Amino acid sequence: MLTIVKIASAFRSFQRPLFRLKTTIDTSKVPTLREEDLEEMFVRGSGPGGQAVAKTNNKVVLTHKPSGMVIQCHSSRSLFKNREEARRLLIVKLDEMENGDQSVEAQQRRIDNKKHQEATRRKTKRQEMKKAWKEREFGQKE
Repeated sequence: MLTIVKIASAFRSFQRPLFRLKTTIDTSKVPTLREEDLEEMFVRGSGPGGQAVAKTNNKVVLTHKPSGMVIQCHSSRSLFKNREEARRLLIVKLDEMENGDQSVEAQQRRIDNKKHQEATRRKTKRQEMKKAWKEREFGQKE
């Protein structure tokens, strides 16, 4: 059976980078879901997939009672995968709502932004070095 603890622990390990960075993501503030706070409904989905989708109740509508947040998930034809995905999305949304700038997503965005800035800095430095080398070797200015 699907447990909330497994999903929360999977989420905590979900966005760790494959290599070590100087900055690590703090997952200690990620909210945990309690089963009694959730209301889960299965409704018929729509979209591509034909009869297999139209006849089965595999769309998950997950309501978090304390916050009133509603998550709908119909990303696959599998009910089990949709349940897992809906819970993961709910944890992400609750984390954004409760922790704001300290949420896992915000921390990951900051790390990605720093990596992008560093890559851009290295690129411009390489271009300047190449330009200086051409001027020095060939006396050309572009």
